[in-house]
Amino acid sequence: MVVSLGRWVSLFVVPLLRLLLAGVFRQAGHDPYHSTFSIKPYYDFIIVGGGSAGSVLAARLSEVSNWRVLLLEAGGPPPLESYVPGLSLTFYLPSDNSWEYPITPQKHSHKSYIGRSARLLQGRVLGGSSTIGGLLYIRGSKQDYDQWPALGNPGWDYLSVLPYFKKSEDYRGTQQGESEMYHGRGGPMPVSPTSKISTLSKAFLQAGQQLGYSVIDPNGSDQIGFAPSYYTILDGIRRSAAEDFLRPAASRPNLHIVHSATVHKVVMNKNKRAVGVHFMYHGKMMHVMVLREVIMSAGTLSSPKLLMLSGIGAKHHLYQHGVPVVADLPGVGQNLQDHLNVHGLTWTVPSGALNMPDAFVTFKKYLQSRRGIFSEPLGEKTSAWVKVVNTPGREDDNWPDVQCHVITPHMAFDWGLITPETVGLDRSKYFEYYGPILGKEGFTMECHILRPKSRGSVTLRSRDAKDLPVINPNFLSHSDDLTTLISGVKFLLTLGNASALATNLGATFHDKHLPGCERETYSSDAYWGCYIRHMANSYLHPAGTCKMAPADDPSRVVDYRLRVYGVSGLRVVDASIMPVIVSGNTNGPVIMIAEKAADTIKEDWGILKKL
Repeated sequence: MVVSLGRWVSLFVVPLLRLLLAGVFRQAGHDPYHSTFSIKPYYDFIIVGGGSAGSVLAARLSEVSNWRVLLLEAGGPPPLESYVPGLSLTFYLPSDNSWEYPITPQKHSHKSYIGRSARLLQGRVLGGSSTIGGLLYIRGSKQDYDQWPALGNPGWDYLSVLPYFKKSEDYRGTQQGESEMYHGRGGPMPVSPTSKISTLSKAFLQAGQQLGYSVIDPNGSDQIGFAPSYYTILDGIRRSAAEDFLRPAASRPNLHIVHSATVHKVVMNKNKRAVGVHFMYHGKMMHVMVLREVIMSAGTLSSPKLLMLSGIGAKHHLYQHGVPVVADLPGVGQNLQDHLNVHGLTWTVPSGALNMPDAFVTFKKYLQSRRGIFSEPLGEKTSAWVKVVNTPGREDDNWPDVQCHVITPHMAFDWGLITPETVGLDRSKYFEYYGPILGKEGFTMECHILRPKSRGSVTLRSRDAKDLPVINPNFLSHSDDLTTLISGVKFLLTLGNASALATNLGATFHDKHLPGCERETYSSDAYWGCYIRHMANSYLHPAGTCKMAPADDPSRVVDYRLRVYGVSGLRVVDASIMPVIVSGNTNGPVIMIAEKAADTIKEDWGILKKL
């Protein structure tokens, strides 16, 4: 019964929440993304995937009134609970609104997880992960984008992409002084600085200052420092790519949105040109042709799968699954990167020290006024970007290598009722480690690696489009990643000893030996390396599997205009094109990529509309 508690909550509690919310939101009772149209046999553009990238592309391309645009999304419209920022944690429960991709058993990590595996959750809904994820808006460092042209991708440097970040943004904070030039105002996507700085967040920020760090705008000129959260929220309601881009465009007669439709493959003609797609809709296989381009925006894990099912990938792998080869591109599905996060480092505090509000009272307040703690994600998400490993001879001191967070509640807050199941931890190991602090008041501090050197892969499980791909992130396969995370953990311990946390809040670190690491001397580098290999897990930011690269790169998939090599009429536009992952949450960067791609497509088809 305990094991199925998360599914029980999903089956019974979430529907009750929807009943409560039905009288609060205008979104209740109708589907604004669906019009009464018949699917046409031809479209100028077919966009595969209605997530962050697909929603932006559909809105921007349909601005050209004589272009007919079809958007195909496997999931449905946003559920009511997705509009409530404080219910964002329901994303981790079993749901039809998310893909639950299992990863292969990991050789170097996940030792405390069942089967040395875990779930990679991604949005399966209009708006994608922007509809059900954590709402954080972080762009990454300017060095991330300057690295892309250095790898052979012109036009992707920071100064070139900044206008596209600003184009989509409607910054709702006060004037930022020198940082104001990095923000956009009046764009379709509201970005709001947190309206609440809790007791714990204040202490976390103060602890950073005690260590010599400044409080910064993480989307400004420099990213080293500590910062409160920036959210895609407006007036207490989540703003997703579906709400901000797709909803305003949905009434256009030249845009057809078909959700709950699963694409099986892109159809290629004998000239290796994309001419249409096959997709399943209402139990029926359908075929639609395209006059100009198919745009793959299915995400880092599904875009390479669909390319391979369409005959584009490593020829030996396609032969293995009986898929006819259209273009031999060995890079398809390779170069998988993710932000690996160290979970579970926990501090307890005296009862009442964090001034935690009553959740039931504040939820009632939210239903009445859309204010209170449910107007933002529950718990803390105050962050720090720091450089913990110094490389002699390199001048990148302003380029962080880890991102750290203070988080409530901690992993033992619920007495182990749901957390082990939703995270995937071995229950016996969980209770052995967290037993002394079950239900106690406290917080967690985490860090994840921003620029991993480990590389994984996405490959076909079979030629059946209904089968999920085989995903091997290959976490910690490069030893430098472990070294960086060990330094990150040591930074967190130093931060936890700062007087703002240790003295003012009375925070005490839970220093019990982790099961499986008893042979290592406690608090040594070897011990923390063991801890990381047991407890680290994905931060759910997969990227890089359709790498943007020049023609002489053997791992290339798309060129700098995001056109797939070896074929025509086909582009990829999502996080999979990142040659190197960015130093922050990926939703904002993906929206930027789609904004830039939309202008690129317009330029390539003679619609000269530049920023």
